[in-house]
Amino acid sequence: MSDDPTITNPELYKVIFENDRVRVLEYRDRPGDKTQPHRHPDSLMYTLSAFRRRIASAGRHVEVELQPGQVRWVGAQEHSGENVGDTDTHSIFVELKDPQPRDFAPSDAPPGPSVG
Repeated sequence: MSDDPTITNPELYKVIFENDRVRVLEYRDRPGDKTQPHRHPDSLMYTLSAFRRRIASAGRHVEVELQPGQVRWVGAQEHSGENVGDTDTHSIFVELKDPQPRDFAPSDAPPGPSVG
Protein backbone atom coordinates (compact mmCIF):
# COMPACT_ATOMS: atom_id res chain seq x y z
CA MET A 1 0.00 0.00 0.00
CA SER A 2 1.25 3.48 -0.85
CA ASP A 3 1.31 6.35 1.61
CA ASP A 4 1.36 9.00 -1.15
CA PRO A 5 -1.87 11.05 -0.89
CA THR A 6 -2.15 11.30 -4.68
CA ILE A 7 -2.44 7.51 -4.73
CA THR A 8 -4.48 6.94 -1.55
CA ASN A 9 -6.95 9.70 -2.49
CA PRO A 10 -6.46 10.67 -6.16
CA GLU A 11 -9.94 12.20 -6.28
CA LEU A 12 -8.87 14.74 -3.61
CA TYR A 13 -5.13 15.40 -4.22
CA LYS A 14 -3.69 16.56 -7.55
CA VAL A 15 -0.03 17.30 -8.40
CA ILE A 16 0.03 20.77 -9.99
CA PHE A 17 3.83 21.26 -10.09
CA GLU A 18 6.91 19.18 -9.37
CA ASN A 19 10.66 19.50 -9.74
CA ASP A 20 13.70 18.08 -7.94
CA ARG A 21 13.18 20.32 -4.86
CA VAL A 22 9.40 20.53 -4.28
CA ARG A 23 6.08 18.95 -5.15
CA VAL A 24 2.98 21.16 -5.12
CA LEU A 25 -0.38 19.53 -4.44
CA GLU A 26 -3.86 20.96 -4.78
CA TYR A 27 -6.36 19.52 -2.29
CA ARG A 28 -10.15 19.78 -2.64
CA ASP A 29 -12.93 18.05 -0.74
CA ARG A 30 -16.54 18.46 0.35
CA PRO A 31 -18.21 18.21 3.76
CA GLY A 32 -18.11 14.60 4.97
CA ASP A 33 -15.19 13.58 2.72
CA LYS A 34 -12.45 11.55 4.43
CA THR A 35 -8.88 10.74 3.44
CA GLN A 36 -7.14 7.41 3.83
CA PRO A 37 -4.00 7.39 6.01
CA HIS A 38 -1.17 9.00 4.06
CA ARG A 39 2.14 10.77 4.61
CA HIS A 40 3.41 14.28 3.90
CA PRO A 41 7.04 15.41 4.14
CA ASP A 42 7.71 18.84 5.66
CA SER A 43 5.26 21.12 3.85
CA LEU A 44 3.82 24.59 3.63
CA MET A 45 0.01 24.77 3.42
CA TYR A 46 -1.83 27.75 1.90
CA THR A 47 -5.60 27.81 2.41
CA LEU A 48 -7.79 29.00 -0.45
CA SER A 49 -11.11 28.47 1.38
CA ALA A 50 -12.39 28.49 4.94
CA PHE A 51 -12.74 24.96 6.31
CA ARG A 52 -12.96 22.80 9.42
CA ARG A 53 -11.22 19.41 9.50
CA ARG A 54 -10.50 16.64 11.96
CA ILE A 55 -6.93 15.34 11.58
CA ALA A 56 -6.02 11.96 13.13
CA SER A 57 -2.57 10.50 13.68
CA ALA A 58 -1.20 7.77 15.96
CA GLY A 59 -4.37 7.58 18.05
CA ARG A 60 -4.59 11.35 18.54
CA HIS A 61 -6.87 13.79 16.76
CA VAL A 62 -7.29 17.53 16.54
CA GLU A 63 -9.88 19.77 14.91
CA VAL A 64 -8.51 22.56 12.75
CA GLU A 65 -10.48 25.56 11.50
CA LEU A 66 -8.76 27.88 9.04
CA GLN A 67 -9.74 30.91 6.98
CA PRO A 68 -8.79 31.68 3.36
CA GLY A 69 -5.30 33.08 2.86
CA GLN A 70 -3.74 31.49 5.93
CA VAL A 71 -0.31 29.89 5.64
CA ARG A 72 0.76 27.10 7.97
CA TRP A 73 3.85 24.94 8.38
CA VAL A 74 2.99 21.23 8.41
CA GLY A 75 5.83 19.14 9.80
CA ALA A 76 6.42 15.70 8.28
CA GLN A 77 3.65 13.38 9.41
CA GLU A 78 1.32 10.52 8.63
CA HIS A 79 -2.38 11.21 9.18
CA SER A 80 -5.92 10.90 7.90
CA GLY A 81 -8.48 13.68 7.77
CA GLU A 82 -12.17 14.40 7.55
CA ASN A 83 -14.05 17.51 6.48
CA VAL A 84 -16.26 18.05 9.55
CA GLY A 85 -17.43 21.51 8.50
CA ASP A 86 -20.13 22.73 6.16
CA THR A 87 -17.85 24.18 3.45
CA ASP A 88 -15.61 22.68 0.77
CA THR A 89 -11.88 22.51 1.55
CA HIS A 90 -9.48 23.99 -1.01
CA SER A 91 -5.79 24.28 -0.18
CA ILE A 92 -2.30 24.08 -1.69
CA PHE A 93 0.56 22.05 -0.18
CA VAL A 94 4.19 22.76 -1.08
CA GLU A 95 6.01 19.58 -0.08
CA LEU A 96 9.77 19.84 0.43
CA LYS A 97 11.94 17.12 -1.07
CA ASP A 98 15.19 17.98 0.72
CA PRO A 99 15.88 15.50 3.51
CA GLN A 100 15.22 16.65 7.04
CA PRO A 101 18.23 17.70 9.14
CA ARG A 102 20.09 14.83 10.77
CA ASP A 103 19.44 16.23 14.25
CA PHE A 104 15.67 16.09 13.65
CA ALA A 105 13.66 14.50 16.44
CA PRO A 106 9.94 13.70 16.09
CA SER A 107 7.73 16.22 17.83
CA ASP A 108 5.15 15.59 20.53
CA ALA A 109 3.04 18.34 18.91
CA PRO A 110 -0.45 17.37 17.78
CA PRO A 111 -0.95 16.35 14.14
CA GLY A 112 -1.99 18.91 11.55
CA PRO A 113 -0.77 22.41 10.71
CA SER A 114 0.97 24.56 13.29
CA VAL A 115 0.83 28.29 13.84
CA GLY A 116 3.92 30.41 13.32
